[in-house]
Order: sequence, then structure tokens, then C-alpha cells
Amino acid sequence: MEILDEVLKYIPDKSKISDSAFEGANIILYTKDEKFLIESNGLLKSIVNAIKKRVELRPDPSITMDLEKAKETIEKLLPKEAGLTDILFDPQRSLVTIEAEKPGLVIGKQGDLLKEIKKKTLWIPIIRRTPAIKSKIIENIRHVLYEHNDYRRKFLNKVGKRIYGGWTKNKQNEWIRISILGAGRQVGRSCFLLQTPESRVLLDCGINVAAQNQDQYPFLEAPEFNIEDLDAVILSHPHVDHSAFIPFLLKMGYRGPIYCTEPTRDIAALLCLDTIAVSQKEASKQIYTSKDVKEMVKHTITLEYEEVTDITPDIRITLYNAGHTLGSSVVHIHIGNGLHNLVYTADFKFLRTQLLEPAVNRFPRVETIIIEATYGAKDDILPSRASCEEDIINTIKKTLDRNGKVLIPVLGVGRSQEIMLILEQAIREGKLEKIPIYIQGMVWDITAIHTAYPDYLNRNVRKSIFHRDHNPFLSDIFMRISSKKEQDQIVEETGPCVIMATSGMMTAGASVEYFRRLADNPKNTIMFVNYLGEGSLGRRIQNGESEVQVPGEKGMESIKVNMEVKTISGLSGHAGRAELIRYLSTCDPKPKKVIIVHGESSKTLDLASSIHKLARIETNAPKNLEVIRLR
Repeated sequence: MEILDEVLKYIPDKSKISDSAFEGANIILYTKDEKFLIESNGLLKSIVNAIKKRVELRPDPSITMDLEKAKETIEKLLPKEAGLTDILFDPQRSLVTIEAEKPGLVIGKQGDLLKEIKKKTLWIPIIRRTPAIKSKIIENIRHVLYEHNDYRRKFLNKVGKRIYGGWTKNKQNEWIRISILGAGRQVGRSCFLLQTPESRVLLDCGINVAAQNQDQYPFLEAPEFNIEDLDAVILSHPHVDHSAFIPFLLKMGYRGPIYCTEPTRDIAALLCLDTIAVSQKEASKQIYTSKDVKEMVKHTITLEYEEVTDITPDIRITLYNAGHTLGSSVVHIHIGNGLHNLVYTADFKFLRTQLLEPAVNRFPRVETIIIEATYGAKDDILPSRASCEEDIINTIKKTLDRNGKVLIPVLGVGRSQEIMLILEQAIREGKLEKIPIYIQGMVWDITAIHTAYPDYLNRNVRKSIFHRDHNPFLSDIFMRISSKKEQDQIVEETGPCVIMATSGMMTAGASVEYFRRLADNPKNTIMFVNYLGEGSLGRRIQNGESEVQVPGEKGMESIKVNMEVKTISGLSGHAGRAELIRYLSTCDPKPKKVIIVHGESSKTLDLASSIHKLARIETNAPKNLEVIRLR
């Protein structure tokens, strides 16, 4: 291919290259020359600088050390303190994955140990952190990727051929448009189709869990969408309203790439499997199976923050921290040869939280921003984080004083881990007495994933884990509940405590069951800490309904709400009204157009009007199925 010819121009002795392949947008060269392999860093850097593509040199599989001997050599090289847990080989790509509890000790000072492993074994090491809390989903995902490494090699090469099939240095496009297939003047089923003459790319593909029937799903029946033409999917973060319809694409035959961060991939897989489990429990129609989730994992290409990669011949993306969930991304999309730059914020937080750093709003270039409006109305002014944390602690204290229990329905991702950090700190600092905090549902599994990727957490938590050897998620105040018997004990026998359970909107799950059994006691409190979709049980309780219908052991039951109902609005992982405006007003460079989505109709229209008046830039709050031409 043309791009490979371009790369080879820079190599003086082409005979040293035994083979070449693509891994997505990355260009991989193989050599049988050991000396060339070890001493070629300078040459590779000059190639990368010249063609602006990622190029990697690897040993030809024929010269790598024997597997058993290589494993033995690596084990000898690594210090015991590293906590080695597994060594996995990918012979066809000359890669060895080393899993350890302390990856820094595997890397060594300035990467010296990695260099030594490469030099002695001629295998290219990849380092993975072993989760501090055992994670079945991470084990399964890593097993799937290992088990299917031959398929992955062929798949990644195919993706690369598609990317570079129409590659030219000076390509120009004539038009760009975006179709709103979900989340237009609503929260839920986020899905946007980006089209150019060359490419078809989906930004997210989720489900509206609070809706019924077809209103749950994106408008994939729109005439401009054809799954056979789809080049790529970009997943901003794992929440079900952004991710849970992706396995359906795989069920329908899609076999292209899905781009996201590693934490997003792992959590999305878990949430999609949970979607299947919920539909089985409710005896509702399953839209896909675990096989389709497995296919999603097989076709995911993970990126790190600020890693620039081509995804089609005319589209290049970079992911930046969004501050919403672990590994959540603001997506910067560069289209054509400088033709247009689009930023898709998805869900984001523009404040530092206990868990994450604030969202990024500085980019190389930007003409259009697609921004959320979950809290975009004039009255959506969120209180400070400090006051929210104080409110949480005081509410728990009041409930404990009257010998009650606090039920916190939580989204498995993000707010639950935020609450855990707040409560752990409060108890550690003596602001709260030491009480048990029971965790049920996916919260525990997702927290385990957080322990595998501490690099994505905010600087204070990272410092605590890396430098003080204190991981707040491992505190003995947290107790996992995994059986009906344990649940019964908490409700009937245990004294004052905090219960964190999914789902956050109370559409299903353990939170509904706990509510059913605790609601009639005025000593107890239910505390809402996240967004509640229109029509959800959580929203109805929040709105003050004194009696609600809840699924019980013998069908639907009428439950009186006698417990205290408390809402902590400022703890949301979404940006409040002031944050949204500040994000746009400080965005560098300033966009020329703003498209507002992911908000109730009144909120998107309100925010669009305000931004237009304040910033004097073009705004649009499209409905579902509208198409906007960007160029």
C-alpha cells in the first residue's frame, strides 16, 4: 500500500524488514536483525516525525525466545515486590503481556527493566495492572482477547487497510453532516451519525432505560444509516444510555472497530451483560446475548488520553478526559486535511471531584462542539461540592441518630465510587462514626475496575495509592452483599447502616427491593445522588408521590413512602448550568457553532438561547432525526 511504501523510503536497508502489518492505524514493521531491532529508535522517531503516523518495529516471531524460557527469564528479572500475577504471550505479534500488582516495578527506573526484558527475550512487553479487588470481568476480557489473538491480528490489519486504503497527504472533502439518531431534546439513547463522502462513524449508541418499547432505542432505521457502510463506532463512556445498544450492532453483523479507553471498554461490557440479566429477570425480550457482548470486546480498539489515531481515511480522533466516569472521554475529531474540527463532549464534569480531574476544553483546533444539556436550564445551578459532601454526612448522621438506615440508589459507575470516597474520608477523619456500608449490585464489580486503572483517577487519589500505599476502596467499612440471605439480614437484623445499591434511577435491581422493604419506616432515608430519568420510579419518589407501585414477590405492590426523601443535586457527574457556560466561554479555541443535545427539551432550548446571547455564536438544539450540515 502507498503508506507502507512511504515508510520504507526512510529505511536505508529495506532487507532488514521481514514483514509489515497494520494494527488499526499503527504501522508495524518486523525484523530478523536483532541489532537493528535494539538500535533503531532514532530511525523510527524520524519516520514518525516525517509521516505523522505511529510506526513500531518488532522482532520477527522466528527470532523471539522460546516461550517457556522467556517466561522463566522474565520471572527472574522481575523483583518479587512487583507482585507478578500472569504472563501471556501473543506469538504472532511478538508481544508478551505482563500482569502485576505494581506495574511501576515491572517498568523499572526510566523503563530500564522493560528494555532489559526486550533485549534478553526479544519479546515486546506490555504491562497491565492486576486489580487490587479481584475483577471477574477484567479476567474474562483479557482471556477473550488472549484466546482470540489470531482473529484480533487479522481484524486490526483489516482496519488498517481500510484507514489507509484511500490515504493521501492532501485529501480534501466537500461536505460533513451529523444526524441525530438519539438524545435530541431528551436524555437517553445517545447516538449520532457523522458522515463525510468517505466515512460513516457513530458517536455512541445507547438505550433509554426509562422509556418503553421502541422509544428505548436509537433511530437506526433512519434512511442515512446503513450498518454495512458503518466504518467505526466511538464510545465516549460506558453508561447504558451511551453504550448498551452497541452489542446489537454486532448482532446485526457489524464487524468494524469500536474506539474507547480501556476502563470504558471493561465497564461497558459489564453494563451490557447486566442489561441482558435485567431483561431475563423481567422476562422481557432480549435484544442481544452475551455472545454479542463478547464480539463487542473483540472489536474494541482502546486508546489512551491524548493519543492521536486515524480511524478512517479522512477522520482522525483524540480522546481527552471528560471528568464524568473512569476513562470517560471528550472526543476531538479532525476531519479531512484541516477541513473541520468537531468536539463531542458527551457527558462531562468541569470541576475536580473526589474521583476525577475536570474535563479538558483546550484543543489544537475546533469549529463545532456537540455539548450536553442535562442540567442546562437557568435554575440548574448546582451547589458546591463541599456543601454537597457536608449535606450527605449530616443526612446520614440524622438518620443514624434516629436508629434508621440510609438507602442510596446509585449508578454503578462514577457516583457510587464518589460516595465511597466521601464516606471513607469522613469516617477516617472522624466526621462520621464507623458504620458498615453495604454495597450490592454492580457497584463492587465496577469499583474493582477502578482499582485496575488508578492512573485515570484524580491526582489526590493517585497520590494516596502510589505514594502512601493507601487505597480508599480497600477500606474495611465496605462490605459486599451478594445473596438474598445477606440482604434479609441487613433489612431485618442489622442496625443503622448505609446501603448503596443499583440501579440509580430505580428502574430495576437491588435498590428497588431495598426501597420496597424500607419505605414504610419514617426512621429510614432514601438519598438520591444522580440524575433521575422522566418516568423512572426514582423520579416519582423524588417528586413527592406518597404511594408508588413496586414489583414484589407476588407481582406489583402498592408501597407507601414514609421514609425521608433527600436529593443531593450537586453531586452529579454532569456539568451544571454554570459549568456548561464556563466550559464554552473558556474553550480554546472558541467554537463557531454549538450543537446542544442530551437534555430535556426545555433545557436544551434554554441553554441554546443563552449561549447565543452570551457568546454570539451559532447554536442549535436539534430534535431526533434532524440532520445538521457542518460543512
